[in-house]
Amino acid sequence: MVGRTAPTARTVLAGARVVLPTGVVEDGRVTVEGRHIVEAGAGGTATGSGTTGRTATGGARLDNSAETALDLTGHWIVPGFVDMHVHGGGGASFSAGTPEEALTVAHTHRRRGTTTLLASTVTGDLDDLSRQAAALSELVEQGELAGVHFEGPFISPHRCGAHQPSLLRHPDPADVRKLVDAARGTAKMMTLAPELPGGLDSVRLLADSGVIAAVGHTDAAYEAALEAVEAGATVATHLFNAMPPLLHREPGPVAALLEDERVTIELINDGTHLHPAALRLAFRRAGADRVAFITDAMGAAGMSDGVYPLGPMEVEVTDGVARISSGPTAGSIAGSTLTLDRAFARAVTLDGLSVPEAVRALSATPARVLGLDDRVGSLEAGKDADLVVLGEDFGLVGVMRRGEWVIDPEVG
Repeated sequence: MVGRTAPTARTVLAGARVVLPTGVVEDGRVTVEGRHIVEAGAGGTATGSGTTGRTATGGARLDNSAETALDLTGHWIVPGFVDMHVHGGGGASFSAGTPEEALTVAHTHRRRGTTTLLASTVTGDLDDLSRQAAALSELVEQGELAGVHFEGPFISPHRCGAHQPSLLRHPDPADVRKLVDAARGTAKMMTLAPELPGGLDSVRLLADSGVIAAVGHTDAAYEAALEAVEAGATVATHLFNAMPPLLHREPGPVAALLEDERVTIELINDGTHLHPAALRLAFRRAGADRVAFITDAMGAAGMSDGVYPLGPMEVEVTDGVARISSGPTAGSIAGSTLTLDRAFARAVTLDGLSVPEAVRALSATPARVLGLDDRVGSLEAGKDADLVVLGEDFGLVGVMRRGEWVIDPEVG
């Protein structure tokens, strides 16, 4: 006797404004089967038969054995957010090097719409960083994380920010290779200062290895930053922050990285790291296809004010702003407490970006840079069912990852 195969779970989300690569579809529909999107486009409100519950809109939720239909009229559906640069959240840190803390970070940001994220480390001893990378690589292989980003230790002592100065070192290609190898094929990006001895050779090594070379925490002059791009660097780590300012006779790395079409610009849109005018200037020059909004979040993201570890250092968070509490870098901003749902809302309500522009900067562009745009970053048939439901005021209402609700938009 041949057994019957259980029907694949099917979810229809209808009635919302759906943001597609081609633009906004009013009264749209997204259909999910299993972990994938099978349809995204025009469609109208949800209809069907079955058990009725309440949805986020107060309308009908219609269930049967194979299909659930949700009427999301008055809401937005956007792709799940992709964060290229995050250190911690929920009181935990990737630098702890334990699966438990790493999962806490991932789950904290997931509940705020970030369905794909890199695990960013903080400057430390090479052996310790290697151990962290090995532990994080297992979670990458399990699909919990998208890869490992090494921020430091190959950065400038003049622009170290929240990194421990005593642990910094020149980017010797052999040391760079050691960290890449420790990640067992999961290293996605490394931030370094290309003007340091070995910097350009290390950029070339990373590019040849398929790892993104990012220019950041750098004291490079304009010409040195251009050399790094020619050598293969393709990302500017949190542009403006931890690098010389843009001056009219010394344009520095900001101008070099901003003007080169091969470079994607990270921006921290929390209202603390960048003046809104600086953010708008960079965004308008580079465009949404070259800007990736990041959090650079540390352990206090999603938490209250207090004292938190950041690698080997201690950070005090006051009014949501994180600063090193003691030592030679005391007072330096130490990452952020930002989550990408807040960055999205800020972009469209305060910064004057259109919703499609914000979607590209928080989803499509970082997915492309990371080489993941065949699976995530946009609402298209065949891609992972990673999506965020937002209210009319752009507040977060629901999060789906790989076809499963992280936050179900149903209430009551």
